[in-house]
Amino acid sequence: MSEGLKGLLDVLFSIFGKQKTIKLGIYGPTNAGKTSIANRISEDWLGEPLGSVSAVPHETREIQMKEKVTVKAGRKALTFNLIDTPGIATKIDYKEFLKFKLNSKVAKKRAKEATSGVIEAIKWLDNMDCVLVVMDATKNPYTQVNLTIIGNLAARKVPVLLVGNKIDLKKASLKKIKDAFPQYDVVGVSALKGTNMEDFYKSIVRLAR
Repeated sequence: MSEGLKGLLDVLFSIFGKQKTIKLGIYGPTNAGKTSIANRISEDWLGEPLGSVSAVPHETREIQMKEKVTVKAGRKALTFNLIDTPGIATKIDYKEFLKFKLNSKVAKKRAKEATSGVIEAIKWLDNMDCVLVVMDATKNPYTQVNLTIIGNLAARKVPVLLVGNKIDLKKASLKKIKDAFPQYDVVGVSALKGTNMEDFYKSIVRLAR
């Protein structure tokens, strides 16, 4: 093969031969367990966590990503970039953080960063190939935040899987999530305890196929 032909083939492969990397985003309200789920996925398949978690709202205030995560479910596998986003909120008040014994300066800084994080997370919706919307299964799912997230995803025609987290708790109810959003598949997990992760990974593979 001539050098010229080889060079042409290399260029053509670089254009047409690379498979698009799927971007899997994790969205949801604050403290639903988005980063806990991202950490569970990352630890299960890469052996390391993605981000830090806290009882204080808006612990995740910037987009966080792990590239080339390969999830296996039976004989099927899916490789994607895992993207954890800041918790979505319709209102962020620094006084909310004072309840967690943060001083005023730190609370105001956190509120500013959290607001910027929400704006960035919404912008990233345009880059997502599929999205996990994480909800606290112990709380009412029919909220303005969840409606806003799902409405934005529906407008963009992004495939969605609803994830009811914290199913290990007594007040958890997947039925409420299913009743609120019957148009979507729902899977229940406990990111903390690793409950029902096999079904969760099967659902992710189905979502992106």
